[in-house]
Amino acid sequence: MFSKLDEVLTRFDRLTEQLSDPEIVRSPKRLREIAKERADLEPIVVSYRRYKQVEAELQDVKELLRDSDPDMRAAAKEELASLEREKETLADTLRRQMLPRDPNDARNVVLEIRAGTGGEEASLFAADLFRMFSRYCERNHWKMEILSQSVSEMGGFKEVIALIEGKNVYSRLKYESGVHRVQRVPETESQGRIHTSAVTVAVLPEAEEVDVQIDERDLQIDVFRSSGPGGQSVNTTDSAVRITHIPTGMVVVCQDEKSQLKNKNKALKVLRARLLEREQARAAEELSQTRRAMIGTGDRSERIRTYNFPQGRVSDHRIGLTIYKLESFLDGEMDEVIDALAAHFEAEQLQAESGRA
Repeated sequence: MFSKLDEVLTRFDRLTEQLSDPEIVRSPKRLREIAKERADLEPIVVSYRRYKQVEAELQDVKELLRDSDPDMRAAAKEELASLEREKETLADTLRRQMLPRDPNDARNVVLEIRAGTGGEEASLFAADLFRMFSRYCERNHWKMEILSQSVSEMGGFKEVIALIEGKNVYSRLKYESGVHRVQRVPETESQGRIHTSAVTVAVLPEAEEVDVQIDERDLQIDVFRSSGPGGQSVNTTDSAVRITHIPTGMVVVCQDEKSQLKNKNKALKVLRARLLEREQARAAEELSQTRRAMIGTGDRSERIRTYNFPQGRVSDHRIGLTIYKLESFLDGEMDEVIDALAAHFEAEQLQAESGRA
């Protein structure tokens, strides 16, 4: 690890020099790239420089242990213990900082929520989850834009797709992909019986055009009259767009906008995200199961969380964590569970990396 850290330090110093290079300064794009890479490396460099400083201080303190003054030796012994603890903490921090980064962590995401088993109750819970993610976005000062929605008779969502933009969105939301189960008495239940329903959530890293090249010849684009709410003209013009990606059979429909062009652009965003996820999932099959879990394959076949209303609890089945804060969690206070998930999968990745070392 330390040889790699020395390389990081050398690279950081080189990037610092380049920031004042007149030729690079004249290129805003190149300057931004260098500044970003340097900013990404800076936390590692700060930890490593402090680690080297602590090592030097340890050598000085060990010399004082041989001092003839008993008080000086006692103070040195105390200082030695403190420095050794700090060195151990810094080494652990550096191991975490040097873990391979998920290349998608800094990306925006396309969030897809779909009602599963449970009929109208599942649609209503899909709306609850959408509100939960909306509130979480507000708390993090992220921007959310609905790309597509299909509303149920009682005002829930059969399906809703949204783009979330902000700092490190994917790194925080990537653990939300999966089946979310709700246990509660539905509004339509007259006997007071608890029902179990399910909603699937997919968190896809947003794909740029450079990430996914789509050949127009591979697309079948159909336009039709919108069928949902959206203003006076939305139901009188052929503004809705259905895009079929012929090689994969993927279909995306967008009809929220009055403009056919806007609907097409939104549909292409969703299609690119799905194609990127498909490609990354294919590549992940060649890696270990732990690594696949870390980058998030979007596998929605497994139940990940249960929301139990009678008991007021939220249980995440992947890490065996239960909190009795259902109301606040659905109001967007999700950090306690997300932090626990991040720590769990980071620990698994550390274990996997140490096994390979």
